[in-house]
Order: sequence, then C-alpha cells, then structure tokens
Amino acid sequence: MAQGSKKAVVYAICVNAIITVLKGIAALVTHSAAMMNEAVHSLMDTLNQVFLLIGLKRGGLPADREYAFGHGQKKYLWNLWSAIGLFSIGCGLGLAHAWHAWHNLSHTLPPESVSFLGLEIAPVWISAVVLLIAFVLEGYVLLVAGKEFLTRMRAAGRRNPFAYLMKADDPTLLAVLLEDSIAVTGVILAATGIGMTYSTGNPQWDIGFSVLIALMLGLTAIFLGKINMRYLTSVRDQSAERAFHDIIKNHREIERYHDLRSVIVDDTHTVVVAEIELREEVLMRNLQQRIAKHERELLERVPEQRRTESVLEYAETRATVQATLEATEELIDELEAELKQRCPQVFHLTIEIDGLTPSSKLDDPGQFETGL
Repeated sequence: MAQGSKKAVVYAICVNAIITVLKGIAALVTHSAAMMNEAVHSLMDTLNQVFLLIGLKRGGLPADREYAFGHGQKKYLWNLWSAIGLFSIGCGLGLAHAWHAWHNLSHTLPPESVSFLGLEIAPVWISAVVLLIAFVLEGYVLLVAGKEFLTRMRAAGRRNPFAYLMKADDPTLLAVLLEDSIAVTGVILAATGIGMTYSTGNPQWDIGFSVLIALMLGLTAIFLGKINMRYLTSVRDQSAERAFHDIIKNHREIERYHDLRSVIVDDTHTVVVAEIELREEVLMRNLQQRIAKHERELLERVPEQRRTESVLEYAETRATVQATLEATEELIDELEAELKQRCPQVFHLTIEIDGLTPSSKLDDPGQFETGL
C-alpha cells in the first residue's frame, strides 16, 4: 500500500517544486494576484507533500521497545500537521496578498509588456504559458494518484469514488489526490481570473479569483484535518468486526460472543479483541481421546511400581487440563487464521474464553456417553 502512495508523493513533490518557481516568476513579472496565490498554493503543496513523505518513512518503522505496534500513527500525525499548518498558512497568506492587492489597486498598474530575448511579450501570454505547463504537469500527477486510488477502490469492492473517498484507509494517498485535484482547479480559477481581467480591463476579477484560490486552501486544510483526525481517535475497523461475526457463525464450538472491539492502529494494522462462550458438548467431542492420550504419555514416564493413587490422580487431572487447553488453543488459532485471511490488516487477535455453555445432554447421561 505504502509503495503506491510514496510513488504518488514523490511525483507530486518534483512537479510542484518546478511549478512553484514558474508561477512565482510569472507573478512577479505580471503583478497578478491570482498568479501569486497560485504560487503560494504550489509552495504549500510542495511543503505538504514533503511532510507526507516524512510521515510515510517514519510511519513505516517496525515495532520496537517504545512503540509496541509500530510507528504507523506517525503518518497520520505528520499528515495532520501538514494539513492544518501548511494549508492554513497558505490560506492566510493568500487572503493577505489579495487584501494588499485590493488596497493598492490604484497605485500598482500591471506592465503593458515584458522584454524577453529581445521580444516584447504581453504579460497575459506569460501567465497563459505558465498555467498551461502547470495544468499539464499537475494533471499528470493527478492521473498517477487517480489510478492508484481507483485500483485501491476496486480491490476493496467499491464502485462509488465519492463514498470511498470518505472511507479509504490511506489518508496519504487521499491527501495527494485531493491536493492535485484542487491544484488543477486552482489553475483553472487563476486562468479564468487573468482572462477576465485581460478581456474587461478590470483587475478586480484577478483579485476576486485569487480570494477563491485562498479559500480553497482553507477548505482543504479542514477536510484533510478531519480525515487524519479519524485515524488518531481509536476508530473501529467495521470490516474486521463484520468478518469476525461471520466466522463465529460458522463455528459450532462457539455459543456466542460479546464485547467485540477493534482499533485501527494504521492502514495496515488492526487489533481485534473479543470474549466468547464455548459449547460444552462440541468442545467435549473427541476430548476423551485427547485426555487418554496425554494421560498415557504422562504415565509412560513413571515406572509402574511408582504409579500410586496420587500419581494416577495427578496424571488424570493434568491430562484433562492439557487436553482442554490444547482444544481451545486450536480453536483460537483457527479463528485467527480465518480472520487474517479475510482481513489482512488484522495483525493481532485477542480472544478471552468467558466460559462454557452447559450441555443439554447432561440431563441424559446415556446420551452424553454416546456423544463422546
């Protein structure tokens, strides 16, 4: 899972770093508020994706003495800092620049032309070329992230991309996907504002669309913050709990279960805990053979002249306990294997035996003996 996310993040870092420089140069040359906010937008995207990459690397560290279940949640923490910090800063800078441009509207006039290699070029064409390059590059990164997202969605058996967007288990991939979607949208907004200003001669269009770009960054911070907070608040793994319920129904040895709980540590690690009650008549099936086998093995280790009544009683008791534990351990191992097969993200299952359900055969000893 992480490899696909890491690939998307690395592509996004490289592309957004290039685009940030191009947009910054274009904004300084054209004095466009929308282009400047797009440069800020791309800078925040670049820094954010650096944070995501750090989170992926830190979150991939294995369990150690300090982190019993690995470092997986560090990924969500870095994502959260990135979303709330960087995008909030980007929103604030964008609104501040739009406000500054509005107040200096009558004092700052955009240049009529810019000299480049001996040619006089209209600023609008510089903006158009930069935005076209940004649209192509960011569109490519969006395509990479989108393919990975659709692959995960199909693997999860989902068909609705919008529903899966809220339930997907990899917020890093979602962050890249959303950022690049918003980046492409930002390019369209900037192009619209610059184009309207060029066609009408009114720079307020440029400033107005720069405000929309800044507000879009703020909404991104809120949405990504909400997604990552979900994984930092001991959220339950509903799919693992449903799978456990289905597995229990197919095991006659289990009468009922209760206090089923699960915790998502990260997108590849889930802990499941439950209590179960066993059916006495099913658990006791073939138990006599197990007890007899263990009792025989114990007594073979004792010379016949030393097999006193107390030794025989001890061997019988120990054989009974050992056979019972063996039967319950096999059952728990089987449950764990089935659950991990259906839900690979489950890496730890704890089952507590809460007791035995009394057998109805106890009312008829003869029937109980035939059952064994």
